[in-house]
Amino acid sequence: MPKSKLQLETQRLTPRAFMVGVHLTGDAYKQQHARLALDASMQELALLCETAGLEVVGETRQTLEGPNPNTYIGSGKVEELSAWQTALDFSVVVFDDELSPRHQRELEEALGEGILVLDRTAVILDIFAQHAQTREGALQVELAQYQYRLPRLTRQWTHLARQAGGGSGRSGNGGVGLRGPGEKQLEIDRRRIRERLSRLKDELDEVRAQRAQHRAQRRRNEVPVVAIVGYTNAGKSTLLNTLTNSNVLVENKLFATLDPTTRRVHLPGGHNVLFTDTVGFIQKLPTQLVAAFRATLEEITEADALLHVVDIMHPDHVAQAQTVLDTLTELGAGSKPMIIALNKADRLPKAEISGIEQPMPWSAAPGLLSEGVPISALRKTGMDALLKEIEVVLYEQMVPIRVRLPYKAGDLMALFRREGTVDSEVPEERSILLTGRIPSRLRDTFLPYEAKTAVKSEEVHP
Repeated sequence: MPKSKLQLETQRLTPRAFMVGVHLTGDAYKQQHARLALDASMQELALLCETAGLEVVGETRQTLEGPNPNTYIGSGKVEELSAWQTALDFSVVVFDDELSPRHQRELEEALGEGILVLDRTAVILDIFAQHAQTREGALQVELAQYQYRLPRLTRQWTHLARQAGGGSGRSGNGGVGLRGPGEKQLEIDRRRIRERLSRLKDELDEVRAQRAQHRAQRRRNEVPVVAIVGYTNAGKSTLLNTLTNSNVLVENKLFATLDPTTRRVHLPGGHNVLFTDTVGFIQKLPTQLVAAFRATLEEITEADALLHVVDIMHPDHVAQAQTVLDTLTELGAGSKPMIIALNKADRLPKAEISGIEQPMPWSAAPGLLSEGVPISALRKTGMDALLKEIEVVLYEQMVPIRVRLPYKAGDLMALFRREGTVDSEVPEERSILLTGRIPSRLRDTFLPYEAKTAVKSEEVHP
């Protein structure tokens, strides 16, 4: 279990960490998705470390064409790290990129006993371990941690166990990177870990089946679902609270929300919609998390539309938005209908809160972002315009249809009237002829009843 604040305070000082960033220039790395610039990425890593409970005392950077096969960074930079450790007395080194097991092993041997080498993935997994509140969240985090640690079992676990104990003074790392299952099972062997992985996957398959049942129930009720997506800490939970007058946990921390929360909202036209808050995305999102959170991320892939929340005031909001779009594409949800909410737009230059629902120009929001709806989730402004835009995407992009429904199909008649628009109703002897428009997502439901021939005069007045 994560260490409590009280446990950390029993140590003399917060664990001290030193960050390492590498700018890779080789052709293989130029082909990667758009990333935050190194400056922004290192700032984000510092916030990740802080969220995990580490005190960042310094950083260093290096430009390389490709990673050193042994220590990721060059040998001269490793010697520089040792010098920095003597000067700053840190016990944790955190790399901005994911390290291979060999990189971690070679670096820890080079830096000496008492130094724990972590990468961005380990820190993110540690934060997830702290924030998992439900059984599902805990299962998903534990699965991701074991998948990450299994290839790294060649490391000296007793060496890590001594570090996990913390000790007095600044050599303790507070267990960061070792929370959850790792801290109490450092000496577990591969066979037992694989057995545990198998059980976790079985339990998560049960969770996945339960979620599928809930989604099927929502489908039977024909209530559309909008999944709220976005970069971590963009304001998704705050927006959900504002739209639904609820009290979902809101913290100014990365990954404060892990478990999806669903709330019902009435749209301006009288229709109902379900909003689902989801886990935030981040650049270099660990593949273990994407795999482990499959059950949760299905809320995104199965949604009728996506509400992409962008922190328009973040200096790298364009790169953040692209990271979200890239991740959605990897999940198979890149082509879903999307509404973009430009959060914190009230803080844009010359923006008047009273006029926030009017189109506002900004040079920093090119392409897709220029079509976003300016809002302030915290100040609760721009909500009417946002809900109207969501209604347009879900309902006003309807398809025309003409169906002949038997009188015994009262549920379908009610569904047509509730979710669509009726232009005419013609009673017949055994059925009713409805002409109008319905959301495209309901087309398959009514297709078997479609009336393709013209109505005869005697059918109009039975």
